[in-house]
Amino acid sequence: MNSATVRTLLVRGMLAGLVAGLLALVAASFLGEPQVDAAISFEQAHSHEHGEEIVSRTMQATAGLATAVLVYGVALGGIASLAFSFALGRVGRFGPRATAVLLSGAAFVCVYLVPFLKYPANPPSVGDPASIDRRTALYFLMVLLSVLLAVAATILGKRLAPRLGNWYATVSAVLGFAFVVGLAYAFLPSVNELPEHFPALLLWRFRVSALAVQLVLWTAFGLVFGHLAERALGARAGARAAEGADGADGEKGQASPSTAPAAN
Repeated sequence: MNSATVRTLLVRGMLAGLVAGLLALVAASFLGEPQVDAAISFEQAHSHEHGEEIVSRTMQATAGLATAVLVYGVALGGIASLAFSFALGRVGRFGPRATAVLLSGAAFVCVYLVPFLKYPANPPSVGDPASIDRRTALYFLMVLLSVLLAVAATILGKRLAPRLGNWYATVSAVLGFAFVVGLAYAFLPSVNELPEHFPALLLWRFRVSALAVQLVLWTAFGLVFGHLAERALGARAGARAAEGADGADGEKGQASPSTAPAAN
């Protein structure tokens, strides 16, 4: 894949990430923000320390949320489009649209779902501020481990395919991935800093809403980018075919005068 095509896919990936970010912003506003407000109300009702707000809650829930989600969506789209450029044609005989959807689904599982199941998202009133560095380091360690295991599982599946066939090679790779992730879950330290009397239903709703926002983001990106990538690559393939046809016609046109005298 040449640099011009990669650049085109990068731009379209960032555009798809922006669209996905807008949809995720809507989901976060309607699903996540009410749970955040409820968690903050719980914290204020059960805490005697009320520090001065540097950024107002209204600003956090509007401009702050929009900026964070949209910037995240655009960055995600750019990185995912580069991964798509590398993966297309290397992970099976899938077209651009199917590759984009599969890549988006795999990224959702590896980048978010697997780390989330070990270290789930918490509302503002959950967690000790003194341990935030440790919790952040453990979370990103789980993200890195999940991504590396996914790459290893993909390589393993491709190497097993000639002997086992695509179906059994894929099943073996997925089972291997799940087994090693289970070991990581067992040996990595857990983090449980839930305050006493914190509503279990509120915690459940917050985590489900966080999962739903990410699901909307990755699903929307896969569908939008798959459509844009297929159109871009189809247009370039058509242009190359047209150039080849023009070149063949030119060669025929050049050859016909030389054959005319022979016919005479």
